[in-house]
Amino acid sequence: MNTPPDRSHHSPQRRSIRTVQQAVLCLGLLAGLPTLALAQDSPPAEPPAANSALSAPLFYQLLLGELNVSSGEPGTGYSLILDAARKQNDPDLFRRAVEIALQARSGDAALAAARAWSQAIPVSPEADRFELEILLALNRVGETGPVLRRLLDQAPAASRNDAINGIPRIYGRVADKAAALQVVREALAPVIKQGPHAAAAWTTIGAMELGNNQPTQALTSARNGHAADQSSPFPALLALDLMERGQTAAEAVVRGQLKASPPVAGSPAPVALGYARILFDLQRHAEARNLLENLTRIQPETMEPWLLLAALQVQDKRLPAATQSLQTYMGLARQSGDERAARGLTQAYLLMAQIAEQQKDFQAANAWLDRIENADDIMAAQMRRASLLAHQGQMDRARTLLRNHPERRPEDARLKFVAEAQLLRDFKQWEQAYELYGEAVIRFPKDSDLIYDQAMMAEKLNRIDDMERLFRQVIELKPDHHHAYNALGYSLADRGLRLTEARQLIEKAVSMAPDDAYIQDSLGWVEFRDGNIARALQILQAAFDKRPDAEIAAHLGEVLWVSGDRDKAMKIWREGLLLASDNETLQNTLQRLRVKP
Repeated sequence: MNTPPDRSHHSPQRRSIRTVQQAVLCLGLLAGLPTLALAQDSPPAEPPAANSALSAPLFYQLLLGELNVSSGEPGTGYSLILDAARKQNDPDLFRRAVEIALQARSGDAALAAARAWSQAIPVSPEADRFELEILLALNRVGETGPVLRRLLDQAPAASRNDAINGIPRIYGRVADKAAALQVVREALAPVIKQGPHAAAAWTTIGAMELGNNQPTQALTSARNGHAADQSSPFPALLALDLMERGQTAAEAVVRGQLKASPPVAGSPAPVALGYARILFDLQRHAEARNLLENLTRIQPETMEPWLLLAALQVQDKRLPAATQSLQTYMGLARQSGDERAARGLTQAYLLMAQIAEQQKDFQAANAWLDRIENADDIMAAQMRRASLLAHQGQMDRARTLLRNHPERRPEDARLKFVAEAQLLRDFKQWEQAYELYGEAVIRFPKDSDLIYDQAMMAEKLNRIDDMERLFRQVIELKPDHHHAYNALGYSLADRGLRLTEARQLIEKAVSMAPDDAYIQDSLGWVEFRDGNIARALQILQAAFDKRPDAEIAAHLGEVLWVSGDRDKAMKIWREGLLLASDNETLQNTLQRLRVKP
């Protein structure tokens, strides 16, 4: 016989009962009560739990508090729960009071609960962490010092360095960087005098200084940290950050750490690997190669050095060695299965495709590209496919391939323009690249980088008026675009035009980026064009020492040649050819001076 459906669960009374049941369950978990078995189908198999020590009035207070929260009265619920937490000295209840206040977006109430928690249970890192995070969210940075000191004091000695190293991340979103730096300095003042943690403390201070745009002070902190413990990797990692920002003096800290604590088998080597990456970027390939070959010999099971070494070997045209390094990397990456390895495999496939392309094995190159499945990397694969087509004399097909690539993300439209233009530049098709950048600028009229690239193509085509107009447009859109000042000044100086104005433009760029070796190269070149040989030689030699580069070598060699030091000029040019034998400026210089180094 069919029975009518029971609709009693839709009644207000039934909903009320369910809310009470949920609250009781929540309280049981928070206050140490056994979870009540509300289902009537089958009793639990577990032995009966001991009765809670909560009194009936306190239990009712907690229940009432949760009911107020669930019914839209968080203020009343917060007060009841916080009062119960004070009576019980229960961290779970204090945490619940903080959560209620945060859910109600009442920062002051959350702070009051966290502070009450900390006062009731003085040795409570969790309470202090809540208080610190709430103070930062309320932008009350100046009040965080005592809390930070308590957290550091409570951290176990074995993990105190980790706690210290995490401080810059905690304060990373603070708007007032100077105030944050002052608080951290004061909190770490006692720690920098303690041997085991001094290096980490100085590194954290330096990282905060770097975040406050104080690279010189950060360098001093890195040196102090290194002096406190020469084997510590922390100051050396800060020094690597400084090197990336042009602070070349920081390299001594890196070298000192690697000397005091060279890489060993079975232990991570973040300093050595980071240093190798920077040497690669600085085009100091011989040093990077030696470091990476040493790393792969000592730690053959570590993936990252193999991939970076392969990239260097491809750039140096050492294709068999690069293939072997990539095969080693791919084997290790497939075994590891982590996310970084998956992204690295994409890079490995692209490098293998590049090797096959250079060997004219276009079928193999396409096969490697077919292995790329990550949507974020498909564009890179398409760029490589386009290059394969262009090298086979099918430039039109290559451009069509890029233009027809679907735009899955908003930035893909711009990326397609950039990829196609770069393809044209690689094949020295300056006119078509200039026109394409023009199309891109119409689509993205406020994109200063696209306008800059179009100006560079105008310079290649010797369209001086267009070049100057475009560079000045970049400067108008982005007054701190030091590359635009530098490029315009250099282009004028290289042609012997308006040297006074050219110098002013380059000096403006120098004031914005004083450590940029390429801008120093431009300044040396304008000095040379203006007849100041000794000054030009001094500037260009310093630029080349800072960043060995084929174009800087071309200029330095020419100044040495003109000044009569032809043996040294030949030496510099040979170094430049080793760095980039196909550099256009260097090749043009050697042809113009009829030199065969």
